[in-house]
Amino acid sequence: MMGGVLGAMLLAMVTTVWFALGAEIRGKFTVFQEGTLVFLGLIALGVWFALMRCRVSADEHGIVVVNGYRRREYAWSQLVAVNLRRGAPWAGIDLSDGTSISALAIQGSDGDRAKQAVVNLRRLIAENTKIERPE
Repeated sequence: MMGGVLGAMLLAMVTTVWFALGAEIRGKFTVFQEGTLVFLGLIALGVWFALMRCRVSADEHGIVVVNGYRRREYAWSQLVAVNLRRGAPWAGIDLSDGTSISALAIQGSDGDRAKQAVVNLRRLIAENTKIERPE
């Protein structure tokens, strides 16, 4: 929700600046240049939307990890550990098949909020799996 509001504000700001330039300056842009600006704006909007979609949610069956435009579902039995190493850009989730995935929704730069999200996810894994894991 917040991402949509910020995106709308950014669009409003860019539109306001465009019309504030004045007709003489806007008239110096060719159709190709205007099209290029619109195209780059659409790419930026697509990247913005992908970042705003990132999330990790849990239910009784497991977790859902959404990174950009990719959505993955994992059963509790597939989850081994969650880590957020010092200096890491985002949390990592270790899976039972030996692979790991990134959870872009848990950003290392969020500090205490990210640490709490990792603690909560670890607790959920421990509660929903039968295997004893060291903390």
